[in-house]
Amino acid sequence: MAELTIQTAGVTLSGEQAGEGKPVVLLHGLTSTRRYVVMGSKALERDGHRVISYDARGHGASTPAPNPAAYSFVELSSDLLAVLDRAGVDKAVIAGNSMGGHTALRFALEHPDRVAGLVVITPAFEPQGGRDLAQWDRLSEGLRRGGPEGFLAAMGSLRVPEQYQQTIKTAVLQRMRAHQHPDAVADALRVVPRAAAFGDYADLSAISVPTVVIASYDDIDYEHPYAVAERYAQALPGSRTVIEDPGKSPLAWQGGRVSAAIAEVAGEAAW
Repeated sequence: MAELTIQTAGVTLSGEQAGEGKPVVLLHGLTSTRRYVVMGSKALERDGHRVISYDARGHGASTPAPNPAAYSFVELSSDLLAVLDRAGVDKAVIAGNSMGGHTALRFALEHPDRVAGLVVITPAFEPQGGRDLAQWDRLSEGLRRGGPEGFLAAMGSLRVPEQYQQTIKTAVLQRMRAHQHPDAVADALRVVPRAAAFGDYADLSAISVPTVVIASYDDIDYEHPYAVAERYAQALPGSRTVIEDPGKSPLAWQGGRVSAAIAEVAGEAAW
């Protein structure tokens, strides 16, 4: 593994790359870090891919945006372009979880020549709106005032089966403690849910590369509704949906299976 540092627009992005072969870029979700896309799996490297990952601006070890409002998909897409340029990658499969998936789609619409394929993991953005912005603001304030524990408290009661309650709480605290600049994450929590990754589902018809949408059932991952993933798959030409087996943990938590989906798209891509 080699460290990858990218300077762009007043931000220093902290990343890494490993392996050789067709390039794959991993983009994590809001409040997460680069560790939480394939969950530490090395299957892609073993399968002959060059894997590039980085912490989004303000997350993990990356520095905050120079302006607390500069966490929209305009900036996130621009950061991805800077990463590809810095790494010397002309075209890559882009795999992103939630915010990262929305960033990947924005980037594919803006820079279609740089994208060989897409894996959109548990999308949540809906162009018609309707998200509970007050909840995101509570999470932002909880983190700003109380750190990781304050963020967890602001989440309130988890509407998930009992056997997942403690696992999720432990994972949330671990993830939130990985951020060097928690106030920047708090800023992002206010901006990203209000930002538009694209204007309308019809916009996605312009994307013609091989695409997989990874969904999850609502009984565990209710923040990323299955119906939304289905709408993405229907709007993206030639895409397909994959999901965990009923009664199992979300596929997005299964790094090996996510890696397999990414490798499959890479195998279908026109390089």
